[in-house]
Amino acid sequence: MKKYLNINNPIMRGLSRVADCLFLSVLWLVFSLPVITIGASSTALYTTVFRYIRRGEGYLWRTFWTAFKESFKRATGCWIIILTALVLLFFDSLVFRNMLKQGKTLGNLYWLILCFMAIVCAWAQYLFAYCSRFEGGALESVRLSFMLMVAHPLKALFVLIFVVLAIAAILIVPFLIFLFPAFVSWLSSIHIEQVFLKHMNQEDRERTIREAEESRPVK
Repeated sequence: MKKYLNINNPIMRGLSRVADCLFLSVLWLVFSLPVITIGASSTALYTTVFRYIRRGEGYLWRTFWTAFKESFKRATGCWIIILTALVLLFFDSLVFRNMLKQGKTLGNLYWLILCFMAIVCAWAQYLFAYCSRFEGGALESVRLSFMLMVAHPLKALFVLIFVVLAIAAILIVPFLIFLFPAFVSWLSSIHIEQVFLKHMNQEDRERTIREAEESRPVK
């Protein structure tokens, strides 16, 4: 029984990570409620996933709160851009959906609009990850995150799949909203960090790899 209750046991570590994802997802939801703060909340979510959950650095709440405060202005500016794109696409989707119901050929563009909305959501993952990991202004972050996503389409496809599956799962089982934000950010970070690593200078790349190796749990 002792070996199963040992905190270093793989099962216990797994349960601990599930609990962390639950708590972190709830934090993200609470801090996203004003809507305008979703950008800062999402940046803090990624920061906490990367530093605390993946690397075991610091404390969950402190990491989230610090990242939220520090990224608020920049991440909010980025979120306004993403939100504007989503709102425009949403109203376009309503128009084309109505045309589709009327049997008009042009109404088939409704499905294309949905694809664009999913891509924007995947881009948001890159954008807030970029805000979390690098410095710069809002417009620069928007531009560079988009370029990184486009430059690595296969990695972007994985992130897109994670986002689409998560949205679909939450629509079917709403309770998953209390788990999936952190979990999807975690899965996405694996691919996004690989993209970031390829574009870092040599010094930053070596430091990132070294820190990742040092953070691996001892077996």
